[in-house]
Amino acid sequence: MTELQTSPVETAPAAAPGQPERRSWYAMVRPWLPLVALLVFAILPYSTVSLPGIFDGPLNSPGTLQLLAICLVFGGLAAGYDLLFGRTGMLSFGHALYFAAGVYGTDILVTKGGLPLWQAALLTLVGGAILAALLGAVALRTAGIAFAMVTLAFAQVGATLVALDFQGLTGGEEGLPLDVSGLPESLVGVANTVNLYWLALAYLALVVFVVARVAASPTGRVLAGLRDDERRIGVLGLDPYRFKLVAFTLSGSLATAGGVIYCLLVGGASPHITSSELTLSLLVMVVLGGPGTRWGPVLGGILYMYLDHRLTDFGSSAAVDSLPGVLSGPLSQPLFVLGTVFILAVYFFPGGLASLGSRIAPIRRLFPARSSR
Repeated sequence: MTELQTSPVETAPAAAPGQPERRSWYAMVRPWLPLVALLVFAILPYSTVSLPGIFDGPLNSPGTLQLLAICLVFGGLAAGYDLLFGRTGMLSFGHALYFAAGVYGTDILVTKGGLPLWQAALLTLVGGAILAALLGAVALRTAGIAFAMVTLAFAQVGATLVALDFQGLTGGEEGLPLDVSGLPESLVGVANTVNLYWLALAYLALVVFVVARVAASPTGRVLAGLRDDERRIGVLGLDPYRFKLVAFTLSGSLATAGGVIYCLLVGGASPHITSSELTLSLLVMVVLGGPGTRWGPVLGGILYMYLDHRLTDFGSSAAVDSLPGVLSGPLSQPLFVLGTVFILAVYFFPGGLASLGSRIAPIRRLFPARSSR
């Protein structure tokens, strides 16, 4: 018999007797960083700081708060989509359907049905979860590219119903403005934009919490196993279909909740949210931030939506107009700039923004911190 040879493992030098082990300041602060970030975002509306070139007005101005709120909603939406794509390995091209269900469901129940907001939101969430469960039960009978095409087909059916103004409910291509008379006064008007901002922040925190708890649970480990090798899960006696359906339904429900918040933010529903381009944008957000990570999709969603809104103003600015035509033409197109940023990010950071720390670690090691005596 041959003996198993193990390579020696380098261990950190033990602390001297009587001296406590030293931990870096980052290791001690890191567990508290999410809470610190949440507090910073929560008190942001009280700040009057102006950031010229980044925002059009002070941080507490209604325009800036609305832009930040939209970015937060899409950060949560990308994190929910990553539960499918990054953590379970399911590529869906129809995730916009459940987001649109949240937007249109809330708008129709409030505007057409005359329901109070809390009832409309509750019914929309339940309906979105049922819709995701039913369509997921059908789509998950397939796998791979067939699964992606089935989800895309379902989304196209939803987009067609919206465009055709089904039963006079959706408003067709003109969209459906939200009847604010059925909303609480605290959510109506420019002066109450701060309340919608806090609502969007609460949604993002809820999505991050739910996804993190699922990822750390036994179900999350099964989902990771499905992503890596589905056959192994079947060999263990577990049913992959059931676990994938749970992930699909939960992800769709989180998207529906984001649609409810988005409907309040923009004051209505428009048919562009039903297009497959929105799902492709979610995919770009997740890849840009880093699939399968806790904060990568959130950062990717926030950055993408910020650039999507700000690059429109940048493209029509005097600085771009003054450039030669060979430069001003491409730079005036937000999608061109976004595509360039995405290509550069994928090329230099294949793991997304979440891998930035490991990428710069070799550079940090070139400048080791001096140990205090």
